[in-house]
Amino acid sequence: MMFALFMIVILVVTGLIWIFDILVLRKNRPIGADEPILVEYAKSFFPVILVVFLVRSFVVEPFKIPSGSMMPTLLAGDYILVNKFTYGLRVPILNNTFLAVNHPKRGDVFVFHYPPDPSIDYIKRVVGLPGDKIRYQDKHLTINGKPLEVRSVGDYEYVMSGLNIMTAKEYSEQLGTVKHDILIHDVIGNYDANSIGMKFANNEEVVVPAGHYFAMGDNRDNSSDGRVWGFVPENNLVGKAFFIWMNFDQGSRIGSVIH
Repeated sequence: MMFALFMIVILVVTGLIWIFDILVLRKNRPIGADEPILVEYAKSFFPVILVVFLVRSFVVEPFKIPSGSMMPTLLAGDYILVNKFTYGLRVPILNNTFLAVNHPKRGDVFVFHYPPDPSIDYIKRVVGLPGDKIRYQDKHLTINGKPLEVRSVGDYEYVMSGLNIMTAKEYSEQLGTVKHDILIHDVIGNYDANSIGMKFANNEEVVVPAGHYFAMGDNRDNSSDGRVWGFVPENNLVGKAFFIWMNFDQGSRIGSVIH
C-alpha cells in the first residue's frame, strides 16, 4: 500500500512538471534552447511510471514470500505474481471495487491487507466464504457440516530461523475444487480467550460474516492467520496468487503454478 502511495505521488509530481512546462515554461523558452533538466527527467519518467502504476494496480503485482506460514505450497524466498483483476478492479489506496469480476473461492491462495494493520500485505489460503460454518477440531477442517477429505503424504522436514530442523506431517487436503498439501505439527496452539482459535479449541462452530473471508496458512501450526486476528473484509482483498517467477535459492521452483 505504501509503495502504491509513493508511485501516485511521483506520478502526480512528474505529470505536473510536464504540464507546467507545456503551459508556461515552453512559451518563454528561446527557440532551440535545451529543456531544464527537471523537465527532461519528468518527461522521461512519467510514461514509465504511469505504465508500471497501471499494471501493478489493475493487472499483476509481484510479491516476495517472507515466511514459512504457507509451506509446503510457498516457501520463504519465493517471488510470486498476484492477479489484481481476478477479484475485480479496485481504486488504488482506497481499495474500493469499481468493477466487480469474481469473488474468492475456497482454496484460493490470496493476498490481502492485514486486518489489524492494512499497511501490511498478507498471503493465506481461503478456507471460509461469507456465511460458511467452520469447525477446526483435532486439526481437521469441517465446512458446513462436511469434513474435508485429507490423505497422508508422509513426513516433511524444513529449516526454521536459527537453523532449527522441524519435522511435520504432510497431508493432501481437498478444499473446494483445489487439492493442496498442508503441514501439521504435534503441538497445541496458544490463542487469546476471544480468538477464533480458542473457539475452535472449545469445539465451537464459527460463522463467517457477510462480506468477509476466513483464511488459514497451509503450515497449519506455524501460521498467524484468521484463528489469531479474525476475518478478512472484502475491502482488504488485493488479488489471487498464481505463479512463482523467481527463487534465488531453489531454481526448480521458478515457473511453478500456485494451487
